[in-house]
Formats: sequence, structure tokens, C-alpha cells
Amino acid sequence: MSKDIDTLKTIPLSNFIWIDLNDVAEEVEDQLEDFLKIYIQEEEEIEEIEISSRYIETADTIVANSKFLLDNYTQEAVSFILKNNILVSVRSANLKSFNETVKKLFANSKSYTNGYQVIAAILETRVEIDADMIEDTTQEITALSNTLKSDSDAEEDVLIAIKNLQEKTMSIREAIIDKQRVVSNMLKSNIFPADLKPKLTIIIKDINSLFEYTRFNFDRLDFLQDTFMGLVNTQQNQIIKIFTILTVIFMPPTLIASIYGMNFAHLPGSQMTYGFWGCIFLMVITVVVILFYFRWKKWL
Repeated sequence: MSKDIDTLKTIPLSNFIWIDLNDVAEEVEDQLEDFLKIYIQEEEEIEEIEISSRYIETADTIVANSKFLLDNYTQEAVSFILKNNILVSVRSANLKSFNETVKKLFANSKSYTNGYQVIAAILETRVEIDADMIEDTTQEITALSNTLKSDSDAEEDVLIAIKNLQEKTMSIREAIIDKQRVVSNMLKSNIFPADLKPKLTIIIKDINSLFEYTRFNFDRLDFLQDTFMGLVNTQQNQIIKIFTILTVIFMPPTLIASIYGMNFAHLPGSQMTYGFWGCIFLMVITVVVILFYFRWKKWL
């Protein structure tokens, strides 16, 4: 809000359609409450998760609290107050959907004559931005999927990337569900203009289509996670296989070396001239026989 309260009081209320409070002082909010005869909720009330606290409708007022996603996928609580065809929005961060809506208002001001049209435009814009965020997430999932082409790609950071994408998708889904709740309540409202409800119906349909995309992304991430775990298991099985083969190969030579390493006075063959080389030859033969057997069984 770029104008102070004293300036606003000089303008007839009929000229207002939208008052946006972006990180303003409590004193300004208190003055605006007296001026418009409304109640602006505290930040704790706006962030309340109970349904009864997030949408309130009286005889002449609608109060809807919603959460908008920022570019870093964190949520920003926003409160909308509709009374006497005026929309009052309360937020504490810059939101892309608000900036885009302002551009729409300036580009076609004749199409926006009351606060109900403005909030419909904000929700519509927000759904479009959510769709773009889903598309970006889908592209990230595709890029990650292309890296899982062989077991050499099964690294720890891949699992972390999958987890981060799951959290992003969950945040988008929560935001979409929140918009669905707000729009659904407005469709059932006795105050919201009937001529704008078809537009809200279209927004609901768009939201439902976004649910399908988020579900598809969740399925792809589950598949990627299963693929990753399969690659990890393949790596582990290969390592275990190598250790098992090495253990079996060196078991007979170890047995031979252990026998002829005994401290007995009369050990058969220990006094032979070529006894040492005979033991070495016997060890080599056992290794070759085992390797040949493994190749014959196609274990190598």
C-alpha cells in the first residue's frame, strides 16, 4: 500500500477495489480496520490450520486465509478480506502472483471493477504459477531419471535429489489443496457474485488437473527411488560376489599352507627336495581348477 491512511480517507470508498497490505506496521492495520470497519487477523490467526479459522463468512464479509508458494518452495500465509466490494490482502512477502495480477489490472482495468474480480484473478494467476512450478519439477525429475543409466550412477546424492523433489512436489500439492479449499468455499458462498462463479468453476477444474500432474510426479519419483535401490543392490551383490569368489578361490591354498605350516617333526613330504615347489604347484592347480569350474558354471 503506497498511500497512507489520511490520503485514503479523502477518497470515496466506492473508488476502492483492492488494498494490498504488504508487510505494513500494526499501527497502519489498526487505522485501516477503523476506516473500513473490518477485522484484520494477527499473523498467528492467519497461519492457523483449522478449517474454521481459514475461511469465515458473515452476512457481508468473507475472510479467507491461504498459503502461497515462494520461489524456494516455502509457504507464505496470506489473508484476504472481502467487504463492500473491496478486497484487502494482508501478506509479509513479495509474491509473484500479486505482481502479475497488478499487471493485469493496469492492462485491462475495465474488467476489474470490484474486489471479487481481483481475488479471482489472483487465484487464477496463482494456479498458473503452480502449474509452471509443477512443470519445472517434472523437468528436474526427467533430468534426474536420465542420469540413472547404469549402476555406476547409483550415488548417495541421487537419493537426496529424489527426496528434495518429493518435498517440492508435496509443497506444491499442499498449496493446490489449499487453493481448492478456498475456491470451493467461494463457490458455495452467498456473498460471492454469481456471475464470477463460472470462472471459479474453471479454476477448480484447472486445480483438479494439477492434482493429476502431481500424482504422476509422485509415481515417477517412487519409480526412480525403486530404480535407485535396485542399482544399489546390484552394486552390493557384485561386491559380495567378488568377495565370495575370492574366499572360495583362496580357501584350498590356505588349507594346504596351513597343513604344511604345522610344527610336526615328521610331516609327510616336508623332507622332499622339491617339497616347497610341490606345495606351490598344488596351490596353483587348485586355484585354476576352481576358476575353470566357475567359468563352466558361468558364475564369472
